[in-house]
Amino acid sequence: MIEFKILKKSKKSGARLGILKTPHGEVETPTLVPVATQAVIKTLTSEEVLATKSQILIANTYHLHLRPGEQIVKSHGGINLFMRWPKPLMTDSGGFQVFSLGFGKDYGTGKILKEKKDETIQTGQQPKLIKISEEGVRFRSYVDGREIFIGPKESIKIQEKLGADIIFAFDEPTSPLADIKYTKKSLEKTHRWAKTCLQELKTKQALYGIVQGGKFRELREESAKFIGSLDFPGFGIGGEFGDDKSTMSQMLAWTFAKLPDSKPRHLLGIGHPEDMIPIIQAGVDTFDCIAPTHYARRGIAFTSSGRIDLNKKIFLKDKKPLDEKCSCMVCQNYSRGYISHLLRAWEITPLKLISFHNIYYFNTLVEKLREDIKNNKV
Repeated sequence: MIEFKILKKSKKSGARLGILKTPHGEVETPTLVPVATQAVIKTLTSEEVLATKSQILIANTYHLHLRPGEQIVKSHGGINLFMRWPKPLMTDSGGFQVFSLGFGKDYGTGKILKEKKDETIQTGQQPKLIKISEEGVRFRSYVDGREIFIGPKESIKIQEKLGADIIFAFDEPTSPLADIKYTKKSLEKTHRWAKTCLQELKTKQALYGIVQGGKFRELREESAKFIGSLDFPGFGIGGEFGDDKSTMSQMLAWTFAKLPDSKPRHLLGIGHPEDMIPIIQAGVDTFDCIAPTHYARRGIAFTSSGRIDLNKKIFLKDKKPLDEKCSCMVCQNYSRGYISHLLRAWEITPLKLISFHNIYYFNTLVEKLREDIKNNKV
């Protein structure tokens, strides 16, 4: 199990400093949780990830179920030993794939709408590639085409075999295009699944319940009250966050006002640099985000002066590090020009170098925010 202790609450916002104790060590919160989808941070070894100042990672239940399979991971002694990661680990429930492989894929949307769309998703509507029922979700494996069924019982069994410190209840995250009737019906299903997950859990892993409800205040508050009333040691905040990021802080405030204050809160799938201050001020303790490695594999580095696209020819003559204010191994040793050359030569190494820098940069930003909370600046 886990223990969570709040060390300090900000007087300026909902931000808080905490210590999250797990079987694999302690985590200082708030913190970023880099995404190790298939039991790896793409392009990096576990030893390299440690050097990025990462404290805790999250792996993906759905993808690990497809390959190598949870039984293989268990036979290696669990996910920590399998990937040689000595610090805490989370696994998601597979619930996000209900959205990403479903309506997210159908309409080309993420958790936040980047542009207005005229379509709405209504009660009874089904995604094209998956089938959502009261019992769970039928997927088609992208590995070998076989049908895969995951419901709350199956998700818990898979996550128990994977063996992470913190696991999540199976849910249906709704699309930003879902209307209130669809969202309410989905929420009722997610709440039933949450109770099933609690009943199914046989291990001492920390099972987080997930609050849904979409952009609708009454549903977010209803979900927070219900999930908060159950015996979860922590909570995930999931689903969509409206038409743009400006509404996210308000939606988090609605949610946190109805959750037990003493338990940890994890924000699922949000965490660009510009998101960090508002979500931490709202009271988020941990948050996962694919941005550091996703952008890195496309040649884009995050820096204190903004994002830079190292694919551009202009950087070939640039002798500066990725970020002159960064103390990471990459910035201490390699120039923008060298990394740009490697990208243009289709080498693999620059993806590793930028990934390392980006995660280190993100972790440094959150480290600074923890210090700011401590010093009453946030």
